[in-house]
Amino acid sequence: MSTVIKVENLSKVYRLGEVGTGTISRDLERWFAKVRGKEDPFLTVGEVNDRTKKGSSDVVWSLKDVSFEIKHGEAVGIIGGNGAGKSTLLKILSRVTTPTSGNVKIKGKIASLLEVGTGFHPELTGRENIYLNGAILGMRKKEITKRFDEIVDFAGVERYIDTPVKRYSSGMYVRLAFAVAAHLETDIMIIDEVLAVGDIEFQKKCLGKMGQVSTEEGRTILFVSHNINAINKLCSKAIWLDKGRVYAQGDVKEVVNHYLGAFQKNSINKYKYDTVKEAPGNELIKVLSVELVPDLLSPLEPITVRTALTVKFKFYNFSDQINLSTDLTLYTLLGECIFSIPTQPVLSDKGVIEGECTIPANFLNDGSYFISLFFMENTSHFLYKFDACLFFEVADYRENDNRLYKWPGFVRPVLPFVLKPANIPIDL
Repeated sequence: MSTVIKVENLSKVYRLGEVGTGTISRDLERWFAKVRGKEDPFLTVGEVNDRTKKGSSDVVWSLKDVSFEIKHGEAVGIIGGNGAGKSTLLKILSRVTTPTSGNVKIKGKIASLLEVGTGFHPELTGRENIYLNGAILGMRKKEITKRFDEIVDFAGVERYIDTPVKRYSSGMYVRLAFAVAAHLETDIMIIDEVLAVGDIEFQKKCLGKMGQVSTEEGRTILFVSHNINAINKLCSKAIWLDKGRVYAQGDVKEVVNHYLGAFQKNSINKYKYDTVKEAPGNELIKVLSVELVPDLLSPLEPITVRTALTVKFKFYNFSDQINLSTDLTLYTLLGECIFSIPTQPVLSDKGVIEGECTIPANFLNDGSYFISLFFMENTSHFLYKFDACLFFEVADYRENDNRLYKWPGFVRPVLPFVLKPANIPIDL
């Protein structure tokens, strides 16, 4: 297969708080260094784009020496945390912005969907924007007319097709924009996380369409998403960006498993405090630690639907002779409650209390989840809520996971959840 996208040593630098490089004198300084064949003085002081830390320089590398090749007809997923450089990379490939250094070679027409309403004029109707967007992508009016009914039908906005798009909801905007990009005859589709705006039904419809245009029509797809399951199902290759650099690239299953394994390794001991004073909480409860312990053969393995999970936590109780109970609630990343399970009230004295809840294998679907803990007296009087204290990903079943688990059929499994005194001395 021929190469349609080739990226060589691509870098992009931004100066915090300013547009461009700042001053004419600084631009002249950079130009003079280039003429003399010297290194760009503007780039020598740059730092990696770590949004969690305060740096010593106001120049950051959004991308740094990124290189990869994409063949014709490949579906490539781009993954990474917020601030990793994913959207910047797509903007450079879509020619929305220019790189600071490096080369990008693209063969073919590109249709990009980077944010809601990209390429649409708010004052024009949906019908007019379909023709406008098609013309921008290099399509003739006859070609657009041929596909017009398919576009409108896929978008599901027929009733509003002659209404100015400024009156569309964000979901309707995305529906029409994606329908145009997917149905017009482009060689490369570049799609950012914008599909998350649509409803679940439309997201599934879009993923199905992208799979079709990749496998049946031979189009190349670049897809950025935090939905790891969608990346796994749609793409054959993946590129993992971290702080502006390519951390890993290759087969989608290998890269995703590596990414999830690293994510879990960083998340398992997310909350752990040695003293009561620094722990989160209030005058009644202080949470000392929350830990996710998956039943894995190796700590680098990803959590799958066949992995049993144990949530362990410790907290400090400031009250004597109190009937304590804890409620563990599991949510999807969208905030949908999966289950909420309480402990039986335990008569407790002042000191460290530990709790443990086991989620059996084959209980959860693949997806992203987070856990919240509620601390109560007599199961009704609220003491403290530790919200979103632990995040984790559950991947789909893998073919090489041959462990056997017993599943109780249609009987609802029991989730063991207990509290007990820990008898651990700790500094207040």
